[in-house]
Amino acid sequence: VQLQASGGGLVQAGDSLRLSCAASGRPLSTYAMGWFRQAPGKEREFVAAINWSGGSTLYANSVKGRFTISRDNAKNTVYLQMNSLKPEDTAIYYCAADRANGMRTFVYAYDYWGQGTLVTVSS
Repeated sequence: VQLQASGGGLVQAGDSLRLSCAASGRPLSTYAMGWFRQAPGKEREFVAAINWSGGSTLYANSVKGRFTISRDNAKNTVYLQMNSLKPEDTAIYYCAADRANGMRTFVYAYDYWGQGTLVTVSS
């Protein structure tokens, strides 16, 4: 499966953004999906995950209550709605697909990755 992330940009603290991850090649419904981010000089970290059906989600503590992951399997797309953005949310955001339906939080669990989209939050 090929993944294409989009929707990043430059916003101010407190603003919102919605990231999209469009899949091609195989139905997205066969994968659990995750969003990760990587800030300059830091390791890639888990942000959110969603299971095959969209019925279960998991969030990093740093984004819980502000970010929402969702999916539309009919459109082969996963979303990350980001509200109340903070400067510390600045990073390249990556979507990833996991053939196991486990909503796992570690990078190496995911089989396919998108190219990333840059989110910059100014103070």
